[in-house]
Amino acid sequence: MKRTMNLRSRVLTEARRWIGTPYRHQGSCRGAGCDCLGLVRGIWRALYGDEPEGLPPYTPDWAERCGSESLLEAAQRHLVEIDIRKVKPGDVLLFRPELKGPAKHCAIVSGPTGIIHAYWGRAVAETSLSPWWQRRLVAAFAFPERAR
Repeated sequence: MKRTMNLRSRVLTEARRWIGTPYRHQGSCRGAGCDCLGLVRGIWRALYGDEPEGLPPYTPDWAERCGSESLLEAAQRHLVEIDIRKVKPGDVLLFRPELKGPAKHCAIVSGPTGIIHAYWGRAVAETSLSPWWQRRLVAAFAFPERAR
């Protein structure tokens, strides 16, 4: 358990290093630009090195166009799914911005009511897990224990 908390602490510390990084669609470079997935990818690289799989180019409407749960499925392949009611700082949340649409936004839990994420038109920021986001929460994940 202590190791898990240490890993979550490392995730949260790394996520906070990205605060202020401008939003850039498909970006994943701290300080230069990232989107929500790019933030999670950057944290992965800081913890483990290389990303576990390549990422094809994607448009802002990629999830609606392909009609699949690509983000959710990738999270299930590489992260550890956990109960939404048991999230802790350092965990990853996935959201459905459109209630009947696919999961296509992710964030890092920063506290009982906070998340760190990148979204269109904004820099990476620590914001409230507001009721709007809570209604759209679809899954929660922890990073795997194999951090270096």
